[in-house]
Amino acid sequence: MRVLMVSKACLVGAYQRKLEELAALPGMELTVMVPPYWRDERGRVELERQHTGGYELVVEPMALNGHFHLHFYPGLRRRIRQVQPQLVHIDEEPYNVATAHALRLAQGAGARTLFFSWQNILRRYPWPFHLLERYVLRRVDYAIVGNQASGRVWRAKGYQGPMAVIPQFGIDPQAMSPATGVQQRQAAGRGFIVGYVGRLVAEKGVDLLLEALSGLEGTWRAYIQGSGPERDALQAQARQLGLGQRVSFDEWIPSAQMPGYYRQLDVLVLPSRTRPNWKEQFGRVLVEAMACGVPVVGSDSGEIPNVIGDAGLVFPEDDAAALRQHLADLLLDPGLRLELAQRGRERVLAHYTQAQVAAQTYQVYQEILEAG
Repeated sequence: MRVLMVSKACLVGAYQRKLEELAALPGMELTVMVPPYWRDERGRVELERQHTGGYELVVEPMALNGHFHLHFYPGLRRRIRQVQPQLVHIDEEPYNVATAHALRLAQGAGARTLFFSWQNILRRYPWPFHLLERYVLRRVDYAIVGNQASGRVWRAKGYQGPMAVIPQFGIDPQAMSPATGVQQRQAAGRGFIVGYVGRLVAEKGVDLLLEALSGLEGTWRAYIQGSGPERDALQAQARQLGLGQRVSFDEWIPSAQMPGYYRQLDVLVLPSRTRPNWKEQFGRVLVEAMACGVPVVGSDSGEIPNVIGDAGLVFPEDDAAALRQHLADLLLDPGLRLELAQRGRERVLAHYTQAQVAAQTYQVYQEILEAG
């Protein structure tokens, strides 16, 4: 089974563990094409090479790098000729130029195709993106979506082909693991630590987290890791609320260092809020934190309640008082923290490992090629 995957997401070293798991399955000949870097709100995100065993990771320059809808790979035709794939896995949304471009080249070479989507809001795109979307939906062989709502979106838009609901990536339960006894003893006495990891944009609700913290009693600190256009405003809000000495704003760190960052937390909060053009599509940081034995609290935006299940606490969007109460309960009740930490780890092992995601993706590949 010769598969070419086109994926800018696989720049991230931790995500490459899925590729190793996939490559180890029977009959797999996997080539993964990535750009040398990607530009987003964090700046220039460079390729990390962490898990590269068993498959070929090739780097191909990207045109219009940083333009989410417009980018594509000018050298893709040459790569397809070299690999001669039976299947091209296009790890992009169906309305992007990169998807339509890869689909046309792949099918021109006789390969089967699939796309991946997180899009969970029914949106109408302007020209030319609605034409690209229609072209892809009519011609692609398979769709993988990251959540149930995304599946409903593409059915409503007319996609009639086969579909599977599989997260884009899982986690490595060995790398993302709870703190050891030594680490736990070192952390003792430092007070209650609240964490947030993600983009600093309005829809992520970090301002709501600061509002909730402003009335939280007891000994605590908050670590906010990320970057984005709201950073300066959030720092100003923290000072205005008198939290300047208790809230730290941390820069992005390499994915390999994230387990250590999570392990210092007593709770991870994802306070996302739905907007007309966005709602939470998955909340990967929740899964990573749960894998590390960290209790999680999330709003009820989009997919968050489904990801958390009974392994964490959920509050209504934009309800600072409800969030504050959850934090107070966790601060005062070590037993509750331990119970949620155990449930979270168990939920990840049951549903969200890289091996499970790889096995489900492999089944899709088999289905596509057997149908062809």
